[in-house]
Amino acid sequence: MSMNAVRSNRQRRRLIGQLIDIALPLLAVAAALLTGAFLLLLLGVNPLDAYAAMFRGAFGNTSGITQTLTKMTPLLLVALGICIAFRGGMINIGGEGQIIVGALAAAAFSLALPEWPRWLLLPSTLTAGALAGAVWGGIAGVLKARLNVNEILSTVMLNAIALQLMNFLLRGPMLDPEQIAAGTNIPQSAALPQQVWITRLMPRTLLHSGIIYAIILAIIVYLLLWRTTIGYRIRAVGANPAAARYAGIPVRTYMTLSMTLSGLFAGLAGAVEVTGVHHRMIEGLSGGYGFSGIVAALFGKLHPLGAIPASFFFGGMLVGADKMQRSMQVPSALIVALQGLIVLFVVSSDIFVRRRSRRRVSLEQDDANTGDQPLIVPTAGHGGER
Repeated sequence: MSMNAVRSNRQRRRLIGQLIDIALPLLAVAAALLTGAFLLLLLGVNPLDAYAAMFRGAFGNTSGITQTLTKMTPLLLVALGICIAFRGGMINIGGEGQIIVGALAAAAFSLALPEWPRWLLLPSTLTAGALAGAVWGGIAGVLKARLNVNEILSTVMLNAIALQLMNFLLRGPMLDPEQIAAGTNIPQSAALPQQVWITRLMPRTLLHSGIIYAIILAIIVYLLLWRTTIGYRIRAVGANPAAARYAGIPVRTYMTLSMTLSGLFAGLAGAVEVTGVHHRMIEGLSGGYGFSGIVAALFGKLHPLGAIPASFFFGGMLVGADKMQRSMQVPSALIVALQGLIVLFVVSSDIFVRRRSRRRVSLEQDDANTGDQPLIVPTAGHGGER
């Protein structure tokens, strides 16, 4: 067989493999919805009507689309952090806690300095939230890098600590003075100064300009990971820590850095949520975004740009599920189960994709070794996209 034919066969196999990898997450969601349809039938609910209500609630009108975009914003920010952590070989399950501490820091900072002008207070507030999340994520990174503490366990425990910290602050030092005066003691902070409220893009909706910030940051994260030395080293550590250490990359430093940056984006998500939607710190502000963001990142192939449509889709799922619950009188437990099924199927599909990718790389190396052309091993200077 001629070399042109061999090269053409390799390209065709690579293209087919890439198309399969793209289709697998979509098939995973379809499988989850089919399983959910079976559960709906057991409850005596028509699955077609239920899913139609879910679709209309998320994308059927202006209100649904704006709500979807509003929920997409924290999902995308968390997903960007997850992309960095996973590319660095770290598993960040602590998004919920990082969102909470980011929102707490943002609320406390803006309430402490209400006299500052908008041009200074708003960016400072967002920065405070991002830094708080970075510290929370960095703790897990240091524990993993220096003491080899499993980051899954440490981030889950940090979630619990952040939750208890929020409960303490919202029932004590940060409790709204108006609630104390009225004797209601609803656990929430005072309203944030208006100069820190993120600009609304559409009147009488919750859609705010945070969505624009999130999309710009997705592009920046892409450039960071694939167009800078720091990003290359993060990916090298995640791909093969031993080889990265042999190449002179300080593995522990970049493991900590990937978790710190991951926490930074989750903390920023909390700050954006408190300044753009609620305008005060409340219980339940995280809304499960810390876990849903992981699924969005996996659905987007752990690529910052792929996380944009993935976050939009899962934002629509969250909005549509609420609509389906209200219109079809579906128990809330089923909505949670449906979301859990989607998580399970998408994560399972990602494991299958990774196995296919390793098998495909192995076959390509075998083909290259047995062909007329020598095997070309990329060096640190190329840093091509995985």
